[in-house]
Amino acid sequence: HMVNIVGRLEGAGNVNAIEIRNLTKYYGKSRGIIDVNMDVREGEIFGFIGPNGAGKSTTIRTLLSFIFPSGGSAKIFGMDCFKESEKIKMDIGYLPAEVNYYDDMKVKDFLGYSAKFYKKDCSKKIKELSDIFELDLNKRIDSLSYGNKKKVAIIQSLLHEPRLLLLDEPTGGLDPLMQNNFFEVLREENKRGVTIFFSSHVLSEVQKLCDRVAIIKEGRILRIGQVDELAGDKFKKIKIEFANNGTIQLPGMVNVQTKDKTMEFLFSGKVDMLIKSLVDVRVENLWIEEPSLEEVFMHY
Repeated sequence: HMVNIVGRLEGAGNVNAIEIRNLTKYYGKSRGIIDVNMDVREGEIFGFIGPNGAGKSTTIRTLLSFIFPSGGSAKIFGMDCFKESEKIKMDIGYLPAEVNYYDDMKVKDFLGYSAKFYKKDCSKKIKELSDIFELDLNKRIDSLSYGNKKKVAIIQSLLHEPRLLLLDEPTGGLDPLMQNNFFEVLREENKRGVTIFFSSHVLSEVQKLCDRVAIIKEGRILRIGQVDELAGDKFKKIKIEFANNGTIQLPGMVNVQTKDKTMEFLFSGKVDMLIKSLVDVRVENLWIEEPSLEEVFMHY
């Protein structure tokens, strides 16, 4: 009997925050997403990356049951996204990609109104976040710039201290300083155990913040893996400057670009082989670097 209890307790931390199985959504004949499968573990920062129109927003909006799937299933904290949506929403903070408030309310009234849905006092959290983001709570929403409206949306997604944050292209409209503040807030939230699902087409953001990442293109998941795995293990970024118009050819060279006397490429072969191949040519300069996720992504 004891074993059962211990087993259950140990298992409790292993709940997936999000479980998506064969999730498919067609809009008429045109595709939204096709057979998406993905698990996001509780407590991780998970990146969801792909070009605009790849299906990121469709996936998130389906998880929120704003739209219904054509097939497949989705769970959040073990609850069915479509049958138990109201209950799930008490635990979720959502930041949409497009922020539109047609509103002559003051920021503080709007946030107070939002807080009422959660039946708890959120005033301390609202104050704390508006200080971090330097947002004047007495301003009217329709007088705010796009960046400041975005801050209102960020605070709205965090004010009730959710267990899961669904962020859809969250940094658009924020200046670099505010982006840093925002990332800091997300790291703090994550330390408190909040799971973060971070969708973006900007790879450097995902690289800075996320543990694991899923790459989506044209509605299908291409790869899921550790951020550093996707970037680091497979490829090195090589740049060679030859003394005269030298060149080399090796298996494992991709995305080769030559310009004057320099040659740049991603290389998945052995560095030892590369160095041996340079023995017979005159090399002025050689760079071997980790590629950014951006460069690897272009290759995918």
